[in-house]
Amino acid sequence: MTETPPVPLKEARRIVGASYIGTALEWYDYFLYGTAAALVFDQLFFPDLSSTAGKLASFATFAVGFIARPIGAVIFGHFGDRIGRKKTLIATVLMMGIATGLIGLLPDFHAIGIAAPVLLVALRFLQGISVGGEWGGAMLLTLESTPKEKRGFYASVPQLGSPSGTLLSSGVFALVSMLPEPAFMAWGWRLPFLAAFVLLGVALYLRLRVEESPVFQRLSAAAEEKEKRESVPVLAALRHTWGRMIVGVGAAFLGVGGFFLLTTFIISYGTDTLGLPKGTMLNATLVAAVVEIAVLFVSGKAADRFGAWRVCAFGAALTIVVAFPVFALVDTKQTALVFLGVAIGTGAMSIPYAPIGALVTQMFPAEYRYSAVALSYNIAGVFSGFVPMAATSLTDAAGGASWGAVLLLVIIAAISLAGALASNAARIRTKAAADVVQAVA
Repeated sequence: MTETPPVPLKEARRIVGASYIGTALEWYDYFLYGTAAALVFDQLFFPDLSSTAGKLASFATFAVGFIARPIGAVIFGHFGDRIGRKKTLIATVLMMGIATGLIGLLPDFHAIGIAAPVLLVALRFLQGISVGGEWGGAMLLTLESTPKEKRGFYASVPQLGSPSGTLLSSGVFALVSMLPEPAFMAWGWRLPFLAAFVLLGVALYLRLRVEESPVFQRLSAAAEEKEKRESVPVLAALRHTWGRMIVGVGAAFLGVGGFFLLTTFIISYGTDTLGLPKGTMLNATLVAAVVEIAVLFVSGKAADRFGAWRVCAFGAALTIVVAFPVFALVDTKQTALVFLGVAIGTGAMSIPYAPIGALVTQMFPAEYRYSAVALSYNIAGVFSGFVPMAATSLTDAAGGASWGAVLLLVIIAAISLAGALASNAARIRTKAAADVVQAVA
């Protein structure tokens, strides 16, 4: 099936803007949990455990959200391919906003005992379900509504939601962490979560105003005319493109797993292992988020010129090169060098993150693209959810040395390098198949 021409420029800009802002608010909610898991959840919800065990338990609840992501990808991928991208994205942002706001209202372990961490895990699971459907839908609504020759750049726009969400979540936490410690632990940490209720209204307003993807509109019309549509799109995706989905998982791994190693884990490592102030590590992630925004713009433009797979491969290779220097800078405990190290590491892993949407999307046919893209990206998210835990365990086993976390980052980058290289062949096969279908039609 051929692609539908893009929508008028004014509507395309509205769609891109709504995708970016909605995704930024979704990631704010999602990353907020990671920051809280690194700083407060071990003390509030696992107070009877040792420092290391409590931190591991806190990061385990963080990982639950990633386990739920493929489930969300299957659920929302099904509806995204069946009833549309727009309606599905409205549902994802509703679920995320409500779950995040309720975390801010949750009593701690001392108030309700074991029910507190159980409810925390349940709400984190709902966050994971939501974000499992969010990314694929936002990316498809953007790319299916914009000019083909600029899709590398447009693919980077929803990705800006990630550093924007980091800026918002880390920035708000940096502000509330300035409260006296008793006030911060009692109620200050709750304020960023409660703000999700307000941000939910903004996201809903924007998403209700955009039009459905023209590609989906055409698919829907064709399906009604032929009275044929995939009844379970995710099964069709797995049956026809499982190999390409594995490639997509590998290519996306660094952009997700590397990010959480250089944000969630690095905050915990800096404060607990190196003894640096919370404010220093939070501000380091803020600086890195600004760097990431600039890198995403440049990498998106580069993808249109050189190809998404080449940009992804370059970024993964660069991350392998800078992994050891990044942690060496952080280990100096000098504020300026810590900032520099986190910024370099985040900047390198952001290069492949920018065009990953274009890279993954172009490997799958439109009929079950939402399901295939969402599942590929979120399976990578499952592995990524365990990265902070794995890095913490390796660091603890090494007696506080950072070499284990460095090695983990190198392995993640190497997997993404292999995925990026393999994606080019998958893209060529998909294009050849589409040309055959078009010729027969």
